[in-house]
Amino acid sequence: MALKKHEGKTVMYTAMGSEWRPFGHPRKRRPINSVVLDQGVSERILRDCKEFISNPTWYMDRGIPYRRGYLLHGPPGCGKSSYITALAGELEFGICVLNLSERGLTDDRLNHLLSMAPVQSIILLEDIDAAFVSREDTPVQKAAYEGLNRVTFSGLLNCLDGVASTEARIVFMTTNYLERLDPALIRPGRVDLKEYIGWCSPYQIEQMYLRFYKNGNARTEALEFAKRVMSFNKNISPAQIQGYFMFHKQATPKDVIENTKLLWEL
Repeated sequence: MALKKHEGKTVMYTAMGSEWRPFGHPRKRRPINSVVLDQGVSERILRDCKEFISNPTWYMDRGIPYRRGYLLHGPPGCGKSSYITALAGELEFGICVLNLSERGLTDDRLNHLLSMAPVQSIILLEDIDAAFVSREDTPVQKAAYEGLNRVTFSGLLNCLDGVASTEARIVFMTTNYLERLDPALIRPGRVDLKEYIGWCSPYQIEQMYLRFYKNGNARTEALEFAKRVMSFNKNISPAQIQGYFMFHKQATPKDVIENTKLLWEL
């Protein structure tokens, strides 16, 4: 197994022709708690993945295909891809990144790649909405969708339903626009768990502050910082919060808290 050659690291794979090949150098695993999602979301996904991986017999005994599909949806910059990377590290899995809009990708090649993905890997289909729009949209949109690439929508559905695997095979899809997805793509059996990864909640803001500042008054400061951020009544992403902390990494906690209005100016 490829991952054994890279203890403590995550191998990223990309599709080259009909094969999966390691892409770049293996990445040091990112701690899963370094990606701060809203309360309970990370635990729910991780628990579901571990339960699936540890119970292949349960599926086989009941004649249920041994696969699991996940959809993470929400605004950009809120941690969807970062969480999947951290999750792969936690599970000691690789990640197979597949671009459905790639030139030359056909239904047959897609089916082959999904069937031949390395064992103990997550298949990642990012920005799934960019490849296909809903068949329920206008005739003009439908015509555009039909001609986007050589992978057909029905071909993708068949590939997701027909993934052959004797090991745990997990497919993650991400989208910024859930409403653009065809209901057939995200029905149970193709997507078993949907999670919204959205704008920061007070809990997320507090936890992110505590990751960056560890002084004796950090917990009280975290509550004050979250209160000030939320007082603006504006949506804010974890990426914005992290960027703000990085920009002020030499600042005092007092300055960080008092200058929260700069969060939307960076």
